[in-house]
Amino acid sequence: METLLKTYTYQDLLNEFPTETRCEIIANELFMPPAPNTEHQFISRDLSVELHLFVKRNQKGQVAVAPFDVILDENNVVQPDIVFISNENLKYLTKRGFEGVPDLLVEIISPSTFYRDSVEKKDLYEQFGVKEYWIVEPANKVIEIFTLQNGKYILHQFIAEQGKVQSKLLQGFEVDLKDIFTTQV
Repeated sequence: METLLKTYTYQDLLNEFPTETRCEIIANELFMPPAPNTEHQFISRDLSVELHLFVKRNQKGQVAVAPFDVILDENNVVQPDIVFISNENLKYLTKRGFEGVPDLLVEIISPSTFYRDSVEKKDLYEQFGVKEYWIVEPANKVIEIFTLQNGKYILHQFIAEQGKVQSKLLQGFEVDLKDIFTTQV
């Protein structure tokens, strides 16, 4: 992943890059992640469909998938793989993305994004108050769910290879790992 040294804000993204450019800003540092691989895309599709169907059936809000800007503030703009926005927060949706703190975020990590997604973004999401954060690791067929309690993330669930993960935030939403980690590429 290429890192550029100039400090950036959200306004810089709007002024300097075409809207379809994949860019993220964390603490004013610009990151331009590579395109996701095939396995990543299939996992993202399968998990987002499961989440979307649950959210729609239960009228809980909306689900968005990357590329989709989440503007936490002027200095922190991310494009999580999957975003859940509750009905209460739909007012923060804009034509460009979401301006505020979403309720649940999912990052599907790869070797090139492992540290950024599992440490830097986890810390960022905790700092901003994202209620639930899922880290999906295809290489080891692992899903970790972190929930915010007293301003800090605690591990709600860790499942490897087989079993079901259950959201704490979205009561009744569960996913069987065999339905997510299906494609061998």
